[in-house]
Formats: sequence, structure tokens, C-alpha cells
Amino acid sequence: MRFKPTGYTPLMLMAQTCALLGFACYAVVLTTLQDEWYLSNLQSGLIASAFFFGYMLTVPLATALTDRVDAKKVYIAGGLSATLGLLGMSLFAYNFWSALIFMALNGAGLAGTYMPGLKILSDRIKTGELTRHIAFYTAFFGIGTGFSYLCSGWLLSALGWRYVFGFIALGPFTALMIVLVFIPALAHEKWHGPLHIRLRDIFPVDKWRLVLQDKTASGFIFGYTVHSIELFASRSWIVAFFGFCAVVSGEPFWLMATTLAGLINFFGVPASILGNEVALKVGRQNWIFFVMITSALFGVALALSTGQSWWLIIVLAIGHTIFIMADSATLTAGLVMSAQENIKGAAMGLHSLMGFGGGLLGPAIFGYVMDLTGSRETQMSWVWAYAAVVIWGVLFVLYERRRGWANKSSR
Repeated sequence: MRFKPTGYTPLMLMAQTCALLGFACYAVVLTTLQDEWYLSNLQSGLIASAFFFGYMLTVPLATALTDRVDAKKVYIAGGLSATLGLLGMSLFAYNFWSALIFMALNGAGLAGTYMPGLKILSDRIKTGELTRHIAFYTAFFGIGTGFSYLCSGWLLSALGWRYVFGFIALGPFTALMIVLVFIPALAHEKWHGPLHIRLRDIFPVDKWRLVLQDKTASGFIFGYTVHSIELFASRSWIVAFFGFCAVVSGEPFWLMATTLAGLINFFGVPASILGNEVALKVGRQNWIFFVMITSALFGVALALSTGQSWWLIIVLAIGHTIFIMADSATLTAGLVMSAQENIKGAAMGLHSLMGFGGGLLGPAIFGYVMDLTGSRETQMSWVWAYAAVVIWGVLFVLYERRRGWANKSSR
């Protein structure tokens, strides 16, 4: 694979890594806050989901703005929102409701950085290798979240949960400074004169309808949605799962649960990049089908592994991470390449909105199922919870195979 990133790509990869440092803060402190604030599993899952709720509320506006103004400006605003949300969690959060507000603000910040960051690249890169730039950009989501687990875990053990959010707030602030200082503005601004954003610009329903009428593009969007249910549920609860494994075995692993989660998360980076390369050879849709079924099997096997050897648990966790992420870049690149040029921005916005809608549902579904099946104190609760989030990928594959999606060209 011959791939030469432009000068903008390394800067945006660095910025994205910093912007995502706040992603796993709550997952790391979930059990701590659950005990301190007397939260149910559903409430714990809803706080994680609030992050994605904030994202969903903001991403239509953020993506609409990138069609009107330089995405650099949107990115800077997003970095500021994420910084304020993390500082709010550090200084002012004291119960379930306050945490919902600040986590939603943090999620809104991600909406202002993730897809606008991709738009910064697509506006400035005019080569035939754009799909590979996209693959690297989406794969670096795993780098940022991996470091988020690691840094948050170290801060939690050394200083306490409020310092986790306080120090990690430097991450999105650094990201906005990288973009502000090192990414040049577009030579020709997209919009001149007063900027009027109408409701139909924020929620371009007519354009979204056109996107969904394209069976190829809509398949990638719905695939990304079910992919996100499993991905973000797993990332929100994986630290708590490792804690449960330690209790059951009576022998904690020699690495902290947060460090272990962070290191395992890094396996998703090459999986996403290499998965996109494999998909280019075997067909995007066929690759997505194989990956989703395999990921579901690994997820259930991981939940069943509690009480077994730590090395078996780790192998299964790595396998689950690899196959969750192996179709991530493929789904996003497939949408970007298949969407019509005149509605590409709206298609990317809907893709992101639906994907993080899955992220909103995943952690809450996971926690709710655990409350229904015996809390997080029994193995079967974890098995049912994992099954409840991986089943969507299986249903998607069954539906799309019947629809013949794999026989359609993704251009």
C-alpha cells in the first residue's frame, strides 16, 4: 500500500487525537460515580448516552455550517465546547442530572470537531487517494480513545475523578489551538455577506430523503448505525467489565482495567485501516457482512469468558475490538464515495447523526438489560447485555443480504 499523507493530514490526526482525549473519561470513572452517586446501571448508561445526545443535537448544525463556511471555524467552536463540558464535569457535576448536562456539552464539542475535521481534509485534499486519508482519519479515532482510557485511568488512580476531567480538558483545547494556528484558512471563503442558517439547512430533510433513496448510500448509513450501537456500548462498559472479571477470578490482572482497556483499544487502529484495504479488494459490502457477524460472535464469547484465564479474556477482548473496528473506515469511506456530489455534505451529516444515534442507544441498552437481568454482579447479566448490542449487526446483515445490497456498486 503506497500512501503519502499531505501536510494537513498529520496535523489533523494529531488534533483529532487530542480532541478525543475526553471520550473515555466517563467510562473510566463510571463505577466510581455509580457508587458515589448511588446510580442504577440504567442511569450510568444514560450519562454515557448523554454524550452522544449532545453530539446528535449539534452535528446537523455543525455539518450544515461546513457547507457554508470554512470547517476550520466550526472545529474551533467545537473544541471550545468540549473543553467547557469537561471543565464543567470537573468543577460542577454532583449528581445524575448535572452530569447529563456537562456530558452533553462535551458530546456537542465532538460534533464540532469530528466530521468538521474530516471536512477540513476533504476541502483541502484533491487527490485520488482521498479514501485512504479518510481511512487514516477514522482509524485515529481509536488512537484518541485509547489514550483517553490510559490518561484517564492514570489520573483517576493518582488524583481522583474530578482531576480526570479537569486535566483532560487540555486535550480538546490543544486540538483547537492546532487547527487555529497551523491549518490555513481556505483561499476562497464559501459564503460572503450575512450568514443565514435556516432550519432546513440544519435539518435538510429533502436532501436526506434523496440520500436514503440511494440504496447503496443508505446501506452504509444504516450499517454505521448498528456498528455504533455495539462499538460505543462496548467502549462505555469495558472498564466495568474488566472490573467484574477481576472480582469473579479473585486475581486482578497485572495491568489496571483502564490501562488494559486503553491498550486493547489501539488494536482497532490497524484493524480499521487494513480493513478498508481488504474491502477494496473483496467488496465493501461483503467485507462489512463478514466483519459484523464475526464481531457479534466475539462479543458474546467475551461475555461468556468471565471466570476463565485472564489471557483468554484478553484474546477475546482484542478480537472483539479488531472486528468492531474492521469495518469502521469502510462504512464511512463507502458513504463518502457513493453519495452524490451535490448532497455529499448532507449525506456525511446524516451518516454521522445516525451513527452517533447508535452511540446514544448502545450504552443505555447495555445498562438497562443489566438492570433487568441481575445487575452487574452476575455473568449472565453481562452475556445478555452484550447480546443485546451485538444482535443489531446480525439483523442488519440478514436484512441487507435479502435486499441484495452486496450486489450494488458503491462507486
